[in-house]
Parts: sequence; structure tokens; C-alpha cells
Amino acid sequence: MKKLLLFSILTLLTVLVVSAAITYSRELEERAILGDNVAMWQLSQCYRFSFGVDQNLDKADYWLDRAAEEGNVDALNHKVLLDDKGKRLTEAKRRELAAMEQRERERLLKSKEEQRLAEERRKQDELKKQVKKHTFMANGVSFTMVEVQGGTFTMGATSEQGGDAFRAEKPDHIVTLSSYHIGETEVTQELWKAVMGKTPSEFKGNKYPVVTVSWKDCQKFIKKLNNLTGKQFRLPTEAEWEFAARGGNLSKGYKYSGSDNIYDVAWFDKNSYDKGSSSPDYGTNAVGTKLTNELGLYDMSGNVWEWCSDWYGTYSSSAQSNPTGPSSGSYRVFRGGSWFGYARRCRVSSRYYDSPDYRGHNLGLRLAL
Repeated sequence: MKKLLLFSILTLLTVLVVSAAITYSRELEERAILGDNVAMWQLSQCYRFSFGVDQNLDKADYWLDRAAEEGNVDALNHKVLLDDKGKRLTEAKRRELAAMEQRERERLLKSKEEQRLAEERRKQDELKKQVKKHTFMANGVSFTMVEVQGGTFTMGATSEQGGDAFRAEKPDHIVTLSSYHIGETEVTQELWKAVMGKTPSEFKGNKYPVVTVSWKDCQKFIKKLNNLTGKQFRLPTEAEWEFAARGGNLSKGYKYSGSDNIYDVAWFDKNSYDKGSSSPDYGTNAVGTKLTNELGLYDMSGNVWEWCSDWYGTYSSSAQSNPTGPSSGSYRVFRGGSWFGYARRCRVSSRYYDSPDYRGHNLGLRLAL
């Protein structure tokens, strides 16, 4: 009994000495709400002993319990003393404070995510200053092409792709490209209609990507576009597409185009298809609504697959210069993943293919020049 009393006195003295150095602050409370068990214990002491805040024993006991639940040793020792006094916090009050904590945690997490995205956009804006863009017109509709400086890169199942890489992405291989231009976004329904007169897309909207177009449809569109503009637009080669998706010479080695966090840069099954047809995010989404990659290109991961010029073929480990894929075949390549594809298919090295006549409501195109 004497040992227990001595232990209690020593524990209380320790708590009081440590607590004397603690002062309430909003930053301390936010840390506690976001799961820091040390901050939880310190906050409980602030409320118990009026350290920079009015005394509130309910909040003191609540945060002490939360700290103990999260394994804080000081909180567990302190509870040994207080539990001798019986039940301190009613169940109704505990539920009320827990609900308040949950609401505040959700608000803080949302705020921090908004701050993170704002910082990512700021960094991207700085990168985009290094990139040249050119605007073109077709029957009154403007579209932007981004200059991609030529360079050498490793194409295919590179290390950041890890175990997600499919067999079709192997072996990785060195590719050298000359400079070219590629569309800042997918071809929109607005541009397709300006050239072709109407759009076949299921999800209607001028700034939505055109879909349900075959590789052969794309060739007809490009021929008419070139007649209108006097330029030589085309589909990108598969290597050009991947180099641009990786960020070209500005690449930071991300798994997806512009980020390792797919939610930042892509519309895919988790934030589109899985939400169901009643959600405004279901289906294709307006181009340019996610973050860009290092070159200022939107949607190279997710939203819609994009046709490339190449015939589909297996990779070779030998070095290539200005590769255009096999000279013939049965299928054409498309890249990028889509709004109902899973994350693994939205990676920068993922590739797929189908007949040149195939049309899908998740398949569009991006121009090259």
C-alpha cells in the first residue's frame, strides 16, 4: 500500500513538473486532433491545470483517454491515479467530444490537402515556365501544343514501376527522340466537332475529350485538320507518348504522369467509375481539371486511353533512334489508362492495343506535330 502511494505521488510530481512547461496553443490542439499521442497528453494537461486555456475537466479526461488509447506512457501512468476516483467522463459527453474531434480532423485534413495541392500547382507553374507552348486554330476553336525537347530515356518497365509492370512493358530499353510537339490535353469534343461536324462521344461537353473514335477515324480527323491549318499534325509514336508522359527531360521519375499520387493527376475507377452513374464524376471528365505533369501536360494518366501511331509489337532490349514500332501488324497501340481503368493501367509505361477499327467510350486521342 505504501509502495503504491509512493508511486502515485512520484507519478503526480512527474506529471506536474512536465506539465509546467506546456502551454495551450491551437497548433498543439491540431496535432492532437491529427493523431499525435504526445500532443493529446499535453493537451489534456492544459485543460486540467489551465495552462494557457480555461480549465475543462471533460476535455482533460477525454484527451487523456485518447492519449492512453494511442499508447502514450505518461497518459497511461496518469490514468492509474485518476481511475481511483471512479468514472470521470460520461458516455454521452465522450461521444459528443469524439464527434467534435472527427469533424475537426476532417476539416484539418481537407485544409492540409488543399494546401498541398496549391503547393504542387505552384511548383508546376515554375516548371511550366521552362516549356514553350504554341496555340493553333481550326474553324474558330483553339488548341495548344507543348514543345518537347528531344532526349534519351529508358522506356518500359523502369524501377519506379516495380511489380506493377506487365510483361508487355519488358524489357526496358533506351530510346532517343528528336524534338516534337504534343497536345497539352486530349483532343476535345469541341475541336473534333469544329473539324468533323459532330462528335460521337457518349458523355457530352465541349471541354470533354472526344471518345468512341477508332484509329482510322483519327486519321480522317487529322487529314481534315491538316487541310484546315496547313500543318502536319499526326498521332504521337508510342515512344513520343511515353517520353512526354514521363515529363521529358524534366522528368522526376514518377509512377504516373506527374505524380506518385494518382488522385492528383488522373480520373480513374476509384474517383470516377466506382462512384456510379449518378455522380457528376462518372464517365469522362473535362480536360485539364487535374494537375499537370512536369511538361504541363494534362490527363496523360487516366480520363481516356489515347491512340498512338504505332503497330503493337513486343519490345527489344536494343537501343533505338526515333522508333516507330513494327512496320506492320494487326493492332494499334493506345496509352494512358481511363476513367474506368484501375490504377495499374494508368502508369506511364502501361500499354494496350486493339484493332484499328475498334471504338470505345473510354478511348480518344492526343495530337503530335
